[in-house]
Amino acid sequence: MTSLNDGFVFVDEITQGIRWDAKYATWDNFTGKPVDGYLANRIVGTTALCAALDKARIQAESLGFGLLLWDGYRPQRAVDCFLRWSRQPEDGRTKPRHYPNINRTEMFEKGYVAAKSGHSRGSTVDLTLYHLESGELAAMGGDHDLMDPVSHHGARGIGALETRNREHLCSIMEASGFRRYDCEWWHYTLEEEPYPDTYFDFPIGY
Repeated sequence: MTSLNDGFVFVDEITQGIRWDAKYATWDNFTGKPVDGYLANRIVGTTALCAALDKARIQAESLGFGLLLWDGYRPQRAVDCFLRWSRQPEDGRTKPRHYPNINRTEMFEKGYVAAKSGHSRGSTVDLTLYHLESGELAAMGGDHDLMDPVSHHGARGIGALETRNREHLCSIMEASGFRRYDCEWWHYTLEEEPYPDTYFDFPIGY
């Protein structure tokens, strides 16, 4: 049993009607294996984050969408794991899907991964939309953690539908108190985060 820090909760226990798939607790991420600190496939965040996500859920539902979360709070040990991984020899397993046009070491200098991540402050989320009627993910013109200019807001080379869906997500999140990150269409941080200067390291468990 892992205890959470005060002010942090499991999102699924507080905010109903939101789906999740904590990618870094699985083998389905750019490192190709579960990441340090993710002991369970659950999303953790601050209580302030959950309140804002509930607003976003209601906004999304009005447009026929639901929210699917990929990540929330990220332990500092996970970020440290990313840094170690970036220095290892390239094996090609995840490169075609996640970083086809850059080298591992460039992830940090190009802003796709940070040595100090806003996720570790507990009020940042990675997420996408899905269609409430079918349950299918909305087309976004690129998958989670695709470290490429096509993932930037306003990117060229994606279709009108994908562009519109990204704009829907952005409008939903900004109306709910979040600010976007220009390099990743899926990444949003709470404007009034409760711990703006603190990077936490407790693990995510059951």
